[in-house]
Amino acid sequence: MEEKEYVQTAQDETAEEGTDKKKHSLLRELLSFVEIFIAAFILAQLMTHFVLINAEVPSESMENIIEPGDRLFGLRLAYAFEDPQRFDVVIFRYPVDESQNFIKRVIGLPGETVSIREGKVYINDSDTPLEEPYLPEAWTDDNDGYVFEVPEGHYLMLGDNRNISLDARFWAQKALSGGIAKDEDEAQEYTYVDEEQILGRAVLKYYPHFKSLLSY
Repeated sequence: MEEKEYVQTAQDETAEEGTDKKKHSLLRELLSFVEIFIAAFILAQLMTHFVLINAEVPSESMENIIEPGDRLFGLRLAYAFEDPQRFDVVIFRYPVDESQNFIKRVIGLPGETVSIREGKVYINDSDTPLEEPYLPEAWTDDNDGYVFEVPEGHYLMLGDNRNISLDARFWAQKALSGGIAKDEDEAQEYTYVDEEQILGRAVLKYYPHFKSLLSY
């Protein structure tokens, strides 16, 4: 009787050891998944805050390259080693309300004089207007009589769909009518985007279709 009891006890202990091993194995797998999830979460946060901007475009101001509802990535590091260039499509904090992010095209560079005459853009004293093949239609609204003196460290931004775009042509008036600027002279400061307000360059549209934005 004692021998049988011993055998039975040994079998029970072996079964318990097997169960413990399975539990430990499952626990290790679970911890491994948790570690992967945490690492992926931290990486995503780092990418979002320091590398990429994930944006959805609500308006038609950048048609035709960007349509309402498009989702795109901006590269935060695009201007870490170089300055924005004319025609870059950039994401920036709206000067009149920095809680909002806008996306427009760089037209005027620091220190330049930009004139708009009869639907054409002229830089400094040039008699030749900029070539702007990206405009979706004839520019007919608010297309004449503007002269911008772009301050150093700032940029002039215009939308591609100029007939409806809320861009640098209107920001001073928005600041004045909204009570943000006390007079017209102060309101002019809101016309331009400070280099510190630029978040990054739009590089890739990924929804609803993939399209590189670097060649537009």
